Amino acid sequence: MNTTKNTALVVGANGVIGTNLINHLASLGTWNIIGLSRRGGSDTAATRYIAVDLIDLDSCMDKLSGLTDVTHIFYAAYQDRSSWAELVAPNMAMLVNVLSAIEPVAKGLKHVSLMQGYKVYGAHLGPFKTPARETDAGHMPPEFNMDQQNFLESRQKGKSWTWTAIRPSVVGGTSAGNPMNLALVIAVYATISKKLGIPLRFPGKPGAYDKLMEMTDANLLAKATVWAATSPQCANQAFNINNGDLFRWNELWPKIAAYFEIQTAPPLPMSLQTMMADKESLWETIKNEYGLKHNYEEISSWAFGDFVFSWDYDFFADGTKARRMGFHEFIDTERMFYDLFDEMRNNGIIPY
Repeated sequence: MNTTKNTALVVGANGVIGTNLINHLASLGTWNIIGLSRRGGSDTAATRYIAVDLIDLDSCMDKLSGLTDVTHIFYAAYQDRSSWAELVAPNMAMLVNVLSAIEPVAKGLKHVSLMQGYKVYGAHLGPFKTPARETDAGHMPPEFNMDQQNFLESRQKGKSWTWTAIRPSVVGGTSAGNPMNLALVIAVYATISKKLGIPLRFPGKPGAYDKLMEMTDANLLAKATVWAATSPQCANQAFNINNGDLFRWNELWPKIAAYFEIQTAPPLPMSLQTMMADKESLWETIKNEYGLKHNYEEISSWAFGDFVFSWDYDFFADGTKARRMGFHEFIDTERMFYDLFDEMRNNGIIPY
């Protein structure tokens, strides 16, 4: 490896966030990149992949002990569980295991970037203070995001490396096989609605249709994450990262329907996880008709869609701290959705 470059260890390399982070790092041309995930990946000129079970400390020690050149850890791994309490143990173990394996051997470690979210503010529990700010008070656990940050803060004391905690809103990206991809939920829901010849109805709680929302584009998030990890003024701090605009579903939903060239009708609350459970055979028909790449289970994120569409309260945070400190990029959320849908079409995820 060219030791004059920084070496990024991207943990959770195959998710929406990790994939876009690797693409951004590769585009800069100044990074060696190592991607960690359970599935591994196909090596490229800029990136090599390692398949590792992060829950297994012995596996981490075995697979990661040779990564002596790592200068930056970008931690974006996540394992889903059925309750907030059950999320804590696996998600803590993965972070602890990565640090336990890398820190002793990577003598040039400069920074650890931790991907979080608005669960830090209690956004998953119900109406929370908006706009949320990085200085807001904590809330009753269990909540693994803050447990991870507290671990990093404690581990970093007396060390030469620094950390940042990055807090995006709902992330917009195109990666399939991910349990938290709202744009893909909408795209597949719209594709199936169109095939059935029915209008695109907003499926969420009645009160969710007119509340203020925001999102975070995965490409913008990647840029902000690398900026924070390489800017000395950002050391040992948390940053909300969002597109910079707000929207309401009642305005955006008809525009999304128009993109897919279907009609809308009044919202009808329903569980997507329940109503879409029998649509696999229909998707197979669509897949075969249009030569699509992915099976139904790879593009189904219905539980996450139900979660987001249940927010019958404002959901946004103050993103000005990052912009005051030097990160000035914005993106229009409506445009983001169209670009993501275009990308899904171009990548054979949904039909033209």
